[in-house]
Amino acid sequence: MDVTKRYAIAHSFSPHPPMEHAQASKGDILLVDDTLDNLRLLSAMLSERGYDVRCVTNGATALMGMQAQPPNLILLDINMPGMDGYEVCRRLKSNPVTQEIPVIFISALDEAIDKITAFSVGGVDFITKPFQVEEVFTRVEHQLSLCRLQQQLQQQNQRLQQAEVELRRALEHERALNRRIEQMAMLEERNRIAQDIHDSLGHSLVALNIQMETALALWQSAPDRAYTLLGEAKQLGSEALQSVRESVSLIRSDPLQGRLLEDAIAKLAQEFQRTTGVLPECQIDLSHPLPNPVNHVVYRLVQEGLTNICKHAAATIVQITIQTTEAGLSLLLKDNGKGFQSDQPFAGFGLQGMRERTTRMGAQLEIVSAPGSGCQISAFFPRESE
Repeated sequence: MDVTKRYAIAHSFSPHPPMEHAQASKGDILLVDDTLDNLRLLSAMLSERGYDVRCVTNGATALMGMQAQPPNLILLDINMPGMDGYEVCRRLKSNPVTQEIPVIFISALDEAIDKITAFSVGGVDFITKPFQVEEVFTRVEHQLSLCRLQQQLQQQNQRLQQAEVELRRALEHERALNRRIEQMAMLEERNRIAQDIHDSLGHSLVALNIQMETALALWQSAPDRAYTLLGEAKQLGSEALQSVRESVSLIRSDPLQGRLLEDAIAKLAQEFQRTTGVLPECQIDLSHPLPNPVNHVVYRLVQEGLTNICKHAAATIVQITIQTTEAGLSLLLKDNGKGFQSDQPFAGFGLQGMRERTTRMGAQLEIVSAPGSGCQISAFFPRESE
């Protein structure tokens, strides 16, 4: 007695029929065979092992059933009347809904199998009759395992694609946030410059008003002295006007004007040389760059510092050192000029602006100076300040 008959007899006389739903299904299998005995036998074998099994006896019905409810695996007889297994497989592989379903062909040992045709139409394996129980389970489980792995891979790909979409969305959000931060930083800088204009212009106008009042008081009694005072008043007015023009220009423009920080500092050094005849010594290392808001503040500190040196210090040596590391950016601006009493509060509008800028950026600022000892301005911008 062959294996198939022994299995059929044992199963038909089993006192406890298999419980198909006692455990979770191991897979949905569609059996297509025009021989009812084959269907009963395969169905009983697979159901007992925990598979959900559906049976049809012809290709047309199989195609309709697959379209309505695609199975995980198809066991398909090759030799069937009307539409043979090759044609059924060819049609389901041409349908996007069913083309991914694996097909195992069924044939008898004495039947001629065109393996080239079988694989070319989309078949993945063969089972021969009479059925060898363990061979059937092995081939079925192998294909279902491949299906599960394919589904897992597709799910992982979908998760990766979703993660990529979310990452791109997060990056775009970050870019928008950075643009917003830069805009806010520029707005704060403009407000600070506007405050400087107000303070410095008010200071100049007070001095100018005093000069004019004194000149008017001396106009009759000391006309020469009054004339001198008027000349000084005119000079004060010209300086105030120039200062306002420069400040307004700063408000209207990007401080770096699209340049790299190193190039912008080099241009400041060249302008300082044209004005004073002294070329600052520059040592700049930007190998660990920081974002533009930090670069803007560093540029303004150097610009303000050079302006103060030009106006007040009479220095012959100026040094600019900018160093970036993984921890942040350090700035050193040093001169050998006249110096001043740096421990006095609000030593000047420029120094006050430096303090305000660095405080807003969470940076540290130190100004060390004394009369006759030059000035040293150092600042450190930690990387988290970005």
